[in-house]
Amino acid sequence: MSEDKQGGYVALLGWSLNAIDAVDRMEGRRYVVVAPDWAQDYCEQHNIPYIPWKFERINDRSFEIANVLKERGVDVAIPLFEETVEWAGAINAVLMGNPRLMGQAMLFRDKALMKRRAQLGGIRVGIFEEAHDRGDVVRFLKRVNQALLKLDGDPDDPIHLKAFDKAGCLGHRVIRTPDEVDTIPDEEFPVLMESHLDGWEFAVEAWVHDGKIRFLNISEYVRLGYSVFVPASPELEKWRPRIREEIEKLIETFDIEFGFIHPEYFVTSDGKMYFGEVAYRPPGFKVFELLERAYGFNAYQGMVLAFDPHTTEKEITDFFPREVVDAKGHAGCFGVYPRRRVVSDLAIPPETENDEYFEFHELQAPMENKVTKRNAFGTHWGLVYFFGEDPYRMRELLTKQEDLDFYV
Repeated sequence: MSEDKQGGYVALLGWSLNAIDAVDRMEGRRYVVVAPDWAQDYCEQHNIPYIPWKFERINDRSFEIANVLKERGVDVAIPLFEETVEWAGAINAVLMGNPRLMGQAMLFRDKALMKRRAQLGGIRVGIFEEAHDRGDVVRFLKRVNQALLKLDGDPDDPIHLKAFDKAGCLGHRVIRTPDEVDTIPDEEFPVLMESHLDGWEFAVEAWVHDGKIRFLNISEYVRLGYSVFVPASPELEKWRPRIREEIEKLIETFDIEFGFIHPEYFVTSDGKMYFGEVAYRPPGFKVFELLERAYGFNAYQGMVLAFDPHTTEKEITDFFPREVVDAKGHAGCFGVYPRRRVVSDLAIPPETENDEYFEFHELQAPMENKVTKRNAFGTHWGLVYFFGEDPYRMRELLTKQEDLDFYV
């Protein structure tokens, strides 16, 4: 395979048409899609190389898929979703003969373990603990506020609850008072509890090959769970040298040699940087698509290059543009969630549609009239995309969308 300078043979774990299309257009790389059996008909109709697999909990059959891929000559498995990260670790441990990759994948999946590993590497994290029931949450809330030397009558600092192994905002809720603890359903336990950090939260996307960062993007959250744009504004970009140092520390602490990481951080008002969490898969909110709009490179293809052991130094350095300076503008998106409890129609607000930065939306007409109550951060109903030159105008525009009704 490597004698004729051909790239490797990659397995995509999970179903993403954008990822399939991207790797299909790459020269010199073979691929196979490992996805649930509902994808079979589509793959057969469109000649997509495919292996059916149920991504349930890793069990005794886990080695089976690794051996199937090994027999086919696959070099590396690439996780496309949170639920396939552990699978990729298990499979790559077999394909590459490196058992440590399985342990590494476990760290990426378990938020409490991940924070402990970060702490051991000298990375700054907030206070955190696991909770197995509501009593643990109440005790943690009280202890955190005691540590902050709160007096009687002072408002309590909130704490954050997060699912151990879900992606992004899923299962994320903010608890401000002991009374709110009663609203947490039993099935959400166990959870990770964290102290609240007052600061600027942002995300990073980093493509790593040979242990080195090949491209680093900073995604600016306008409001977590609602809106994001890339590249970030000049105020956030001025932190780039510090952010790069933190990512290098993360790569060293987590032993990352190749692939793609998506960590989240906070910068506090006194300039301290806190690690939130890190994912080993593409980010949500279509950030890969936003990067392509801003820079013109395909982030999924970059991911294949970063994962593939056959990628040459020249290939990877030629692929990525220069950070920030090569961006043609700022690409952003807003996740729409209905503001009314009952809706009947999709109605794009004229001020959104007529704005020169507006590009397109992916919203569908409502399937039902009653809007389910938003649980924790909930899931948006679709995205609205914007593109323009001015990051400040982009930030203001994305903020404005929160006050508009897209469903009436």
